[in-house]
Amino acid sequence: MTRAGELSITTPTDCEIVMTRDFGASCERVFDAHTRPELVRRWLLGPGGWTMPVCEIDLRVGGRYRYVWEKSAGGESHSMGIGGTYVEIDPPGRLVWTERFDEAWYPGEAVNTLLLEQRPGGGTRLTLTSLFESREARDTALRSGMETGVEAGFDRLEQLLAEETFA
Repeated sequence: MTRAGELSITTPTDCEIVMTRDFGASCERVFDAHTRPELVRRWLLGPGGWTMPVCEIDLRVGGRYRYVWEKSAGGESHSMGIGGTYVEIDPPGRLVWTERFDEAWYPGEAVNTLLLEQRPGGGTRLTLTSLFESREARDTALRSGMETGVEAGFDRLEQLLAEETFA
C-alpha cells in the first residue's frame, strides 16, 4: 500500500487552488468516504472541536448536498453551513460539485473537482481542485488558513480509511 503523504497546495492559475495528497487505500474507499454521509461526518471536520450535525447528500447529477458544522467554545456556539450541487459523478475516480457558504467569507461560488488516481501498491492519489470566480476569492480562501482545516480533515480521513470496515 502507498503510505499517506503530505498535503501539497499549489495555485496553478489566478483562480485555482489545487490540493494533493496520497492515501493508503483504494480509490473506491476514498470515493465512498466523500459520498456517504455516515463517513463524511467522521472526517470532514476541519480543526479539532467541530461536529457535523447536518450532512445531507443526494448523490446524483443535479442532486444537492448540505453540510453544517458546529463548535462550542467558552460558552459560545459557532456554526457554519455550506451547500451546492453535484455536476459530475464518475465513481470511483471523479466527482465535481459547486460550493457556496451560507455566510460567504469569499465572494461567489467555487467549483470543486475531486480526482482519484490508483497508485502502484494499492494507494490513491487525491487531487482536489477548487476553481473560484476571481483571484480575490481564491486569495481570500488562502488567507483563511484553510490548509490547517484541510490537513486536519485529511489526517482523520487517513485514519478512517485504515479501519477494517466502514461503519
